[in-house]
Amino acid sequence: MREAVDAWRSFDWAAAESRINAVPHFTTEIDGQIIHFIHVRSAEPDATPLVLAHTYPGSSVDYLDMIDLLVDPVAHGGRPEDAFDIVIPDAPGFGYSQPVAAGWTTARVAAAYDTLMRGLGYENYGIHGSDNGALIARELGLLNPEGFLGLHVLQLFSFPSGDPEEFEKLEPADYAGLEHMQWFQSVGGYNTMNASRPQTVAVGLSDSPVGLLAYSELFNSFGNGTSLVPLQTILLEVSVNWFANAASGMSRSYLENARASAEPRVNAAPTGVAVFASDFQTIRVFAERDNSNIVHWSRFDEGGHFASLERPDLVAGDIREFFARLR
Repeated sequence: MREAVDAWRSFDWAAAESRINAVPHFTTEIDGQIIHFIHVRSAEPDATPLVLAHTYPGSSVDYLDMIDLLVDPVAHGGRPEDAFDIVIPDAPGFGYSQPVAAGWTTARVAAAYDTLMRGLGYENYGIHGSDNGALIARELGLLNPEGFLGLHVLQLFSFPSGDPEEFEKLEPADYAGLEHMQWFQSVGGYNTMNASRPQTVAVGLSDSPVGLLAYSELFNSFGNGTSLVPLQTILLEVSVNWFANAASGMSRSYLENARASAEPRVNAAPTGVAVFASDFQTIRVFAERDNSNIVHWSRFDEGGHFASLERPDLVAGDIREFFARLR
């Protein structure tokens, strides 16, 4: 922590601002909420519209390194038909989508993203998401609006139901995944805190930049010591949250979802999953119980929970591969 604080003192925010401002930013109002978003159109006329939904405790800057890979695939060895128009919203309460009122569950955010894409003139689009963004992506799959192409996620948070038959279908590698799942939950104490007392936590996080930095240790702890997220990238993420005063809003999203818990529903939209070695290990037997149309599944030997910050090339390539089969 001392090393990170010392590095933050000399962090080049002017350079970070230039990097952030190199892409077009917009705000709009949807359902009474200010939504900030990045919107980059590809030069390719038939580019596929795509929402990129960010993590907790991230924001739209999660995807700065992926924009050009997706918008201009030809410049990176890809094909013109693999190009995307990119829309990267800050979820309500995150980044610069402030301030946030009560009631913004992931389901409501998903509906707002659909409204956003329609407002931008897109009749067809898909979504990619990780962590909180994966939850939003799946909610959009449940909504499955007209013209929705499908969702690509880095996690499907499906857990054992207690049915012994589920365990009979597990592959040997799945048991290692179960152990990793237990470890993953063991470092997720922030889930309980945010889902029960987010405003209490927010006072400290909004008052102390070092406190916010400490609470953002998720960027490197979720790799179980193997995270590839550079310190300068973590400082960029935390700086945005500090300057936007986002601690209260982004923590509150957990409480809203806990209050609005509903009966489980099956997602039938086309779904693609990319599992990274040091991330939450989505187990296919459980995932297929909750998602009936998984058409793409890939595994990567490196990368963790924040793969878009660690290996943006691998994430972008997998997104291209998934949506190529849906066009």
